[in-house]
Amino acid sequence: YNLMPTLSVFENVALPFRLRGERPDRPRIESVLESLGLGGRGADMPPSMSGGEQQRVAIARAFAQRPQIVFADEPTGALDSRSGKLVLAELRCIGAQPGQCVVIVTHDPGVAATCDRVVFMRDGRLVDQLLKPTTESVAARLASLEARASDLEAVAA
Repeated sequence: YNLMPTLSVFENVALPFRLRGERPDRPRIESVLESLGLGGRGADMPPSMSGGEQQRVAIARAFAQRPQIVFADEPTGALDSRSGKLVLAELRCIGAQPGQCVVIVTHDPGVAATCDRVVFMRDGRLVDQLLKPTTESVAARLASLEARASDLEAVAA
């Protein structure tokens, strides 16, 4: 997660501010840590934390910067279900802000269903999309696309 093991959680999240020569936004950092279930953990050191906690620290570092676009590749992959829900809720909050966008790459229909729009790709090509997805509709569309791909492979053979 590219955390500095000799810096505290707070210092790791504040690092991008410092690298830009800016004063860290303490209230913002503490708010982001709290929203990701890490409130009160600012003084902890990364090596003393679980992998999922370290992942959330790395996510907090990105979120504290208030990026216009967040690209999240399997953002809940190493997290327990509770932590995953916290991360997804924060991603939704970011995406709901004017001028901000979140792009999530996932194979998990439940994660995809938290998005406003799901785009299905195969071999680098857009093959389908869903608006207002549900876990069930994403899973069904994945199964349908997989069946179609299998049929095409059988014809080609």
